[in-house]
Amino acid sequence: MKQFKWFTFIMLLLALLLVACGGDADTPAPEEQPAATEAPAEVEATPVVEEEVMEEPMGVSDGLDKDLSGISLKAAFIGGAPYEAMYDSISRFEEATGATVEIIFLGDGFEIDRYLKTNYAADTVDFDVAWNHTSFMSQFTNFVEPLQNWFTEEELAAFSPAIIEAATIDGDLQLIPRHADISGMFYRTDLFEDPDLQAAFESAYGYPLAPPETLEQMYEMSEFFVGEGVVQYGTQFAGKEEALAGRFYEVLVANGGNYFDQNLTPIFDSEAGVLSAQWMVDLYENGLIPADTPNLLWPEVFQNFCDGNVAFYLEWYGWYSTLQDPESCAVAGKFGIVRGPVGAGNDHTGWAGAHAFSVTQASENKEAAVELVKFLTSEAISYEEALLGVLPVRDDVWARVIADAAASDVPLDKTRLEVAQTQISEDFFTPPLFADWISFTNTWYPTLQGIILGDMTVEEGLQQGVTEAYDLLDSFGYYE
Repeated sequence: MKQFKWFTFIMLLLALLLVACGGDADTPAPEEQPAATEAPAEVEATPVVEEEVMEEPMGVSDGLDKDLSGISLKAAFIGGAPYEAMYDSISRFEEATGATVEIIFLGDGFEIDRYLKTNYAADTVDFDVAWNHTSFMSQFTNFVEPLQNWFTEEELAAFSPAIIEAATIDGDLQLIPRHADISGMFYRTDLFEDPDLQAAFESAYGYPLAPPETLEQMYEMSEFFVGEGVVQYGTQFAGKEEALAGRFYEVLVANGGNYFDQNLTPIFDSEAGVLSAQWMVDLYENGLIPADTPNLLWPEVFQNFCDGNVAFYLEWYGWYSTLQDPESCAVAGKFGIVRGPVGAGNDHTGWAGAHAFSVTQASENKEAAVELVKFLTSEAISYEEALLGVLPVRDDVWARVIADAAASDVPLDKTRLEVAQTQISEDFFTPPLFADWISFTNTWYPTLQGIILGDMTVEEGLQQGVTEAYDLLDSFGYYE
């Protein structure tokens, strides 16, 4: 009897438990389904934890969001009037991050190039951040840090895609661009808009006086202005080092030629080469450019125009704000800018590139060095530098400077940006991108100087230049 009671009690208890648990097979329990799917939420959260410990940067940084206290950085930069104003901002980086920055070298483009090559070759690099340039970068690939490992896609998206692509060699981003370079035609409006000069020119040459649109017009207008005695020189160009070789290069391209073919075989002793070299010779022989041209680099040609000694010339945009300063330049408010001329090949001049920053592989503080580069190329600093006249490489900065120019009471502020955008989109071409470009120009420019000075004929000089270029590249193993 007791066994029956216990059996009955147990059966009743089991029945109650089944009812409480929803044990009826015909009655599903929908409330329990979400509970079954909530468990994977912990799995979805796992990547967030992993991202927090990743060393690669996330999001967008202006270089001021990390504590770099106690870290000392050294830098080797390009110097000169258009460039050094930016470096004053480094004190803001130091204050915000706690790092200290020492600029151990400043020099013009050719001096900094020699300084970097010497230290890279001798393994004596004691600097963390270095100047770089799209025309020079091919020789530095073994010595600079691949920057795609340190910048996010979102950060790189702010820069000109064309420049980022051009700065990438074998998948490695060599540099972060600072500003772009291309030469516009700077001309004296007070001369070109003078009614008496306009009438005299059209009478002599048969077409209206206006900023030159062709290389031939550059010569004729130089001849006219010097002949009228209203200016010392018609035009000018830097006359030594890569500056001379580069200017000859864009005249050569405008005339339908080039330095090398697709196999890097030198071909500039061509009809286009003769035409380009003779153009330079004629300008020099007839006193239409400075007698000391072989001694001139960018600062000197700028100063000649600034002082009112030159009617027009091809100039980089970075000098714009200085030229517009009436306290330092006689031509302030008296010049305009148009697109570069075309040559016999019906192509515009447009030799171009971008100044930039790189991080050295030898740096012992790469993370801090990258932060300095991010700061120097940030929207805020790039905008401040763009106000000085250089061409920005960030879309957000372009938007700001164009908005500023639209509100300016100086029409040229806006015009120069419109001209620059046209040139960058349609005329922009870099020198041949091979590691020994500078070695080639160092070999070639003394011969080109000799041609200009009349030490040899144009044909003899070009043949000598081609032979020297071939022998140089052959010794480097380019034709094996």
